[in-house]
Amino acid sequence: MNPHPSVPPRAREDRRANLSAVAPAASRRDPSAGATPPPLACAAPAPVALSPPALPPPSPLSPAFSASYAGVVAFIAVATEGSFARAADRLGIGRSAVSRSVQKLEGQVGARLFSRTTRSTSLTPEGELFFDQCRPGMERIVQALEDLRELRDGPPRGQLRIGAAPGFGRKVLAPLLGEFRRRHPGVAIELVLDERTPELAVDRLDLAFRDGRLDDSQVIAKRLIPMQWLVCAAPDYARRHGLPASPAELARHACLNRRLGGGRLRAWEFKVDGRAQAFAPAAELAFNDDELLLHAAVDGQGLAQLPAYLACDALRSGALVHCLGGYAPDDGGHYLCYLSREQLPKRVRAFIDFATARVRALDLDCALDHACAAAPAPLAAVG
Repeated sequence: MNPHPSVPPRAREDRRANLSAVAPAASRRDPSAGATPPPLACAAPAPVALSPPALPPPSPLSPAFSASYAGVVAFIAVATEGSFARAADRLGIGRSAVSRSVQKLEGQVGARLFSRTTRSTSLTPEGELFFDQCRPGMERIVQALEDLRELRDGPPRGQLRIGAAPGFGRKVLAPLLGEFRRRHPGVAIELVLDERTPELAVDRLDLAFRDGRLDDSQVIAKRLIPMQWLVCAAPDYARRHGLPASPAELARHACLNRRLGGGRLRAWEFKVDGRAQAFAPAAELAFNDDELLLHAAVDGQGLAQLPAYLACDALRSGALVHCLGGYAPDDGGHYLCYLSREQLPKRVRAFIDFATARVRALDLDCALDHACAAAPAPLAAVG
């Protein structure tokens, strides 16, 4: 049935009559009435009538609208199908439920939307107006639902926001993104590097990589690789100054440190006599970036405590040696974090599976491959 039934001339006349009935009284002033005479000069001015402040429109999320949405769906279905019975079949609910929803909607809008007889159902003029205004919104909702189904059933696509610490993001993640994009060209990636603990919902991140688990029961934390901290130095520094045999000896060495975002220096963590201890050696050089810290250590500027994933290549090439392995802190692990396993978009699931396999294959647990360097004898002073 045509969802836009024609309106008979008499109905249009009635519609105009209804509109004229609610026209302002001033527009229907008796033409025979004369103009109001001006007030006498000595008369007190007429009081100004203050109109009450306009009430704000109701919020579409208020409880008053909750029943309207179901009513609008039922109304659109009846107008499109041409009958309450076919609308009920289309929606998969009973005819009485459709009728109740439409009646409740008519009560809320204060207008009759359908003319019903035993043989036909047609839109009233108010119903036509309401249908014309509701239909574009309903089409957009249907399109949004179709788009979501395509995201669920089709290939991975859409925007993916990933958070990571700067060192891990540059060293480990960034080199992998090209391969992922070649596999999934429909996925756009934004990599956000930040040293602070990520807040997935607040920062609108789909995933985050971090050292150690997030203390949040709503976050899924998947362990990827060990997270080891190694005290490293260049072989040249070790020859000139020796290497510390215990954390207490750090005070006699040039130490390089990391300045955190809050302004404080990062403490060096160790395990001494079975207990975790933090040391704060005086820093002769400080940087706000782990890669600058790594370069300074390779350059022989002093000792630095570095994450193993960042120092691996330099340890394998011999550009660095590490010490104090017997005091290494417990492995906190490096984790891939996301909010829920339920209803994960395909792009998120695809990246979780890809990153898990590729990061674990990088063999970043290099501390086990390289024993702590013995402290070589310092060079004899030339005198």
